[in-house]
Amino acid sequence: MFMSPLPETRVIDGTTVELLIKGEGQPLLFLHAGHGFDLDDPLVEALSKSYRVIAPSHPGFGASELPRHITGTDDLVYFYLDLIEELDLRDLIVVGVSFGGWLAAELATRGTGRIAKLVLIDAVGVKFSGRETRDITDIFATTLEEIPTLFFHDDAKAMQILGGLDFKNMSLASVTRFARNRESLLLFGWSPTLYNPKLLSRLHRVHVPVLVLWGADDKVVSTEYGKKYAAAFEHGSFAQIPEAGHYGYLEQPEAFAGKITEFLAADALVAA
Repeated sequence: MFMSPLPETRVIDGTTVELLIKGEGQPLLFLHAGHGFDLDDPLVEALSKSYRVIAPSHPGFGASELPRHITGTDDLVYFYLDLIEELDLRDLIVVGVSFGGWLAAELATRGTGRIAKLVLIDAVGVKFSGRETRDITDIFATTLEEIPTLFFHDDAKAMQILGGLDFKNMSLASVTRFARNRESLLLFGWSPTLYNPKLLSRLHRVHVPVLVLWGADDKVVSTEYGKKYAAAFEHGSFAQIPEAGHYGYLEQPEAFAGKITEFLAADALVAA
């Protein structure tokens, strides 16, 4: 898992990125979590049955280039603004997971003229508590052995999803991909740890419907954090999936896809 190269490449404002485009219908931009993106992502597979999913590897992740001028999350956001314009994506659904949820929220604060709906899944990016209180678990202090317990509800299922994290039996290309993803997440999320101190005060600028979707057993960011995130939007709603961790969308992709499609369909009926 998380180790397969994506089938297409596109050059966006001089930066070559790999991406997967799958399905037909209303466009849906999928912004992956900090571990990277893989062809076998089950949530993307489920969503592609109803939508045209565009799923890139962020610059610096997977096999996507990392140009010298992209050094922070704001640079990634402007890269995605360029991507949306160059691919001429309109009436766009943006779905972001964890680190990708942070990018999705930042993206929407820059303007929602092309964005119709926003879905944040166990997103990071915001600071709610005081200076001395940690809202987000320091995942950079996590050992390899702690990953299943921290990121998933079910350790056994986690090991199946992660392929046992057996680097000795992985190809050099797969190990390089894993290391690149980790290195880039450190670059963009190290200090402060996985949040932008200014983002909370900007979320009022998002005027489209937002679903904040959470794993009920998230040990990285709590459900209370998720509820506060939803409340910070003008049109935010919160839902949670039982027996799901921070990467619960990998444990229960159909349940997450069901909540997302239900939200999108309900919003379409209201808009009509």
